[in-house]
Amino acid sequence: MSVSQEYQDYVIEQLSTVGYITAKKMFGGVGLYADGIFFALIANDTLYHKVDDTNRQDYESAGMDAFRPYPDKTRTMQYYEVPVEVLEDQELLNTWAKRSIAVALHAKR
Repeated sequence: MSVSQEYQDYVIEQLSTVGYITAKKMFGGVGLYADGIFFALIANDTLYHKVDDTNRQDYESAGMDAFRPYPDKTRTMQYYEVPVEVLEDQELLNTWAKRSIAVALHAKR
């Protein structure tokens, strides 16, 4: 996994309306935090949001896949790829990101 600095900067800029976004390197990718809440990750220049039963359908309906930390394995994580059209629309991205932050807060409890 790798993340280009340009892509990371772009994603953080797009998410700037969500809250204070910080990035931390992890396992070859980058974890994204909104005001200290881990809600997204970047791997191979692809943004993934945390999902559960409340928002998974949005991603699946858009044809997005779950994050697979090991491409040769079937194991997935509760993070789904964000569609490019959502990433490019800051207002829509804000809505999707806030839902993922709510999922992360609920999981934390």
